[in-house]
Amino acid sequence: MAENGKRNYQQEMEKILESLGGGTASRGAQCATNESHKCGEPVPQTSAPKKPTLLLHACCGPCSSYCLETLVPYFDITIYYYNPNISPQQEYERRLSELEKFLTRFPDAVSGGVKLVEATYDPEDFFTATNVRNEPELAAEPERGERCRRCYELRMGKAYEYACTNGFDWFTTTLSISPHKDAEKINVIGFALEAGAHGAAQATRFLPSDFKKKNGFLRSTQLTEEYGMWRQDYCGCIYSARKGL
Repeated sequence: MAENGKRNYQQEMEKILESLGGGTASRGAQCATNESHKCGEPVPQTSAPKKPTLLLHACCGPCSSYCLETLVPYFDITIYYYNPNISPQQEYERRLSELEKFLTRFPDAVSGGVKLVEATYDPEDFFTATNVRNEPELAAEPERGERCRRCYELRMGKAYEYACTNGFDWFTTTLSISPHKDAEKINVIGFALEAGAHGAAQATRFLPSDFKKKNGFLRSTQLTEEYGMWRQDYCGCIYSARKGL
């Protein structure tokens, strides 16, 4: 638990990753007594252990960068690009294009065989899910409020449905990398999705996270600069664009 009484979701993720052992297992077990190898050197493997599959909901290339750097050693990753909140459509397409280019240039993504799935883009999904037209007070909310929570729930729910339908072992989102996003709300939604899927033929586990922790957001800005990625200056919806969030 954190000092303020809230759960430390990043620490929970790190414990799960440690239990998976992908960061070391893929490079071979350590030699203890094998005379053909020096002690402490990895023993070559004829084939790397199969990694569990992870569906990573992503909103853009910059936010995906550090998340991929962290997760690729442990998972076989497919990125799910579902963001009907992003407006206008040119903005949506530009963010998708930047992500596509980044995946072809980032060594971790290339060596890890990261795949990309684009879901249907329909802005009406966002307006229906947030109900902002019938609750106009939501339009004036600062980021991290109820409008945003409903938006998280929409995008994560759609991605989780895809993960379960396609038999993914794990699911998470890049959303918690942003200092403007409420990691508590994001993780509560993720665990609720997992709990609601119990009894399903294929229930995908939710991987908790707070990627902004331990300088994660800073690292994402460094990678963005290193790979010359364009970084947007607002979250995505028309309401955040007005406020520059």
